[in-house]
Amino acid sequence: MTDTSPIPLPLPFQDWPGSAALAADLTIAEAAGDAGRFTDYSVPDAGIRALYTTESIWQSWLDVEVALARAEAEAGIVPEDAARRIAQVGRLSALDREKVIAGMRVQGHPLVPLIEELAEAAGEGAGGWVHWGATSQNIMQSGHAILIGRAHAIVHDLLVDCLAALADLAERSATMIMPGRTHGQHAVPITFGLKVATWIDDLLRGLDRVEHGVRPCLRVMMAGAVGSFASLGEVGPRVQRRVADLLGLEPMPVPSRALLSPQSGYISDLALLAASCARIAIEVETMMQTEFGEVSEPVPEGSVGSSTMPHKRNPKLSSDVLDLAALVRATAPEAVASTIHAHEADGGATGKLDAAMQTSLVAMGDLLMRLKVILEGLELFPKRMRRNLELSGSLIGSEAVMLALGEEIGRDEAHRIVYEAAMRCATEGEDFEGLLVSDPRITVALPPVRIRQLLDPSGHVGLAPQIAREAARRARQAVLGDDD
Repeated sequence: MTDTSPIPLPLPFQDWPGSAALAADLTIAEAAGDAGRFTDYSVPDAGIRALYTTESIWQSWLDVEVALARAEAEAGIVPEDAARRIAQVGRLSALDREKVIAGMRVQGHPLVPLIEELAEAAGEGAGGWVHWGATSQNIMQSGHAILIGRAHAIVHDLLVDCLAALADLAERSATMIMPGRTHGQHAVPITFGLKVATWIDDLLRGLDRVEHGVRPCLRVMMAGAVGSFASLGEVGPRVQRRVADLLGLEPMPVPSRALLSPQSGYISDLALLAASCARIAIEVETMMQTEFGEVSEPVPEGSVGSSTMPHKRNPKLSSDVLDLAALVRATAPEAVASTIHAHEADGGATGKLDAAMQTSLVAMGDLLMRLKVILEGLELFPKRMRRNLELSGSLIGSEAVMLALGEEIGRDEAHRIVYEAAMRCATEGEDFEGLLVSDPRITVALPPVRIRQLLDPSGHVGLAPQIAREAARRARQAVLGDDD
């Protein structure tokens, strides 16, 4: 009697072997089984490692095989009973893992032993229809597309969490005055919120870039050995579209194994995003220095900075963000290089790209998890920011004085006069305000009370508070998924 029950869909992700870490509160060290960085013992794992276990990768390939059999059954290529049976056994729990590994030792092939075990489990009749009309890279690349999509969802969520934390920071520090610095020197006053606004802008553009960049990676390729649909003929594109539908992906417009630029482009987008995160980390690390003392990453009670110096509060998470960002950036050149290869396929180029993708995504998860912890717990010290403004002896107000004086006597002449006073202050240790209020060339246009007003840093932050609040609004839009 013919079985008319529906052909099962691939297992939902939460049932995949190896994905339990996503539902558990594991640290990175617990999820990885080791600690590459000492903070791995305390930082939560993002969940991307679970996607790239051997079991998870194999299950993604099995899910593609199941979807292929179902699509071909609907197209009249594979018998319905065979597709149903393939779906029933297309789970690692139904296969002999040790036999697959033993086959790989002999054959030296990443997929064929798994296909053979799936065919054997499907049994006589059904097993002969496993992997019909496909080549190994069709299955493997399509399976990796599933994993990329799920890893990207984690990256997206962590980025959104970081943006939410940044929105809070920008709002509460919109009017928090501090020195603006260019080339490591005092420039003009800013607010800390303005600094945060630049972080928000970078991450918003990074989010937009990776959201667009990942899309070409989330595609099914099911056109055979050289991308011509020679094994499936006219029905091939329909089968490919159906496989994509079943897996929640899109079909490749030109399903060629030669096309590696989508994955390379996404890795490059991740590298640029990592660099933006590193800029935040290096600012936090710098502003934590004793000489600045303006912020601090969260330092949990009991945290030890040094075995011999009890006073140390070291930037541990920020340092790790910088290290992880360097790792992600280092994968981009190799990913780009992998797109340059001869003919219709190159296993070395593909393998290099797959390794770069895994490295980038796992490192990006670790990086963003740390950045989230930093931003959600960042301590701000506005009194120290204000005190640091005074280090240059009111020189930070030179632009405000110069512009006001320039309105009366012309910008060039005003710049020359204020410059003379500033250089005397810098080189001879004189008081800047005293020099200004005693110079008749200045006081003829600006009375001393006006000069003192101009030297107040709170009067020369421009639109910094408004920019900070607007950046916070845009970040909250991204958190809510509002594109308007």
